[in-house]
Amino acid sequence: MSILLIACGALARELIAIRDRHQLDDVKIMAIPAQLHNHPHKIPHAVHERLVELRQDGLEFERAIVVYGDCGTGGMLDRKLAELGLERIEGPHCYEQYAGAAEFDRMMDETPGTFFLTDFMVQSYEHLIIEGLGLDRFPELRDLYFGNYERIVYLQQRSDPDLVTRAYQVAEELHLPLEIKFTAYGELETRLLRKIHTLKAGNYHS
Repeated sequence: MSILLIACGALARELIAIRDRHQLDDVKIMAIPAQLHNHPHKIPHAVHERLVELRQDGLEFERAIVVYGDCGTGGMLDRKLAELGLERIEGPHCYEQYAGAAEFDRMMDETPGTFFLTDFMVQSYEHLIIEGLGLDRFPELRDLYFGNYERIVYLQQRSDPDLVTRAYQVAEELHLPLEIKFTAYGELETRLLRKIHTLKAGNYHS
C-alpha cells in the first residue's frame, strides 16, 4: 500500500529520518511551506490545494495522512480534513508531539510563558522568526512578541553542537533563559507509526 504524508515543512527532515529508520519504502512525503505558521488560517486551504495538485500531477498513492497539529487553526484544519475524508496525526502542534502530552502539559503548568524551539526553528530562526515576524525591519516589536515569555525550551531532535550554540544565541537575543530537552522524534514518531500500521491493517476509513 502506497501512503502519502502531506506534511508541514518544519517536519520534513524528521519524517524522512523516521521513514528511513523504519524502512517505510512505500511512504511518500510532500511538504507544505513552514512559513504558513505565521498565517495559520491559510493552512487548511494550503493542505487542500497541495492534495489537489498532487492528484492532478498524477502522483499515485492509495491513502494519505496529514502530518500537522492543529497549529493555531482553531479547528479549521480538522473541519477541512473531515470534508476531504482525511485524518491527521494527534496533537495540537509539534512541540506537544515531540515532548509528549504529559511532559508538555507539565512544562506548561510549570511555566506557562514558555517559548519552544525545535531543530527546524533553530536552523530557520532568522527566516522564520526574524524576517517572518518583521523584526528585521521593526526590531522594536521584539518586546511586543516576546515580552511575556519567561524562558525558552529547546526540544532537540538530534545531537548537534552547532544547533545548541545557535539556540543559546537565540536565547541571548531574546533575553530569556534556555533549557534544552533531548526528545528525538518523541510521540511524532510513535503516533505516525501507529496510524500507518492501522492504515495498512485495513482499519483506517477515509
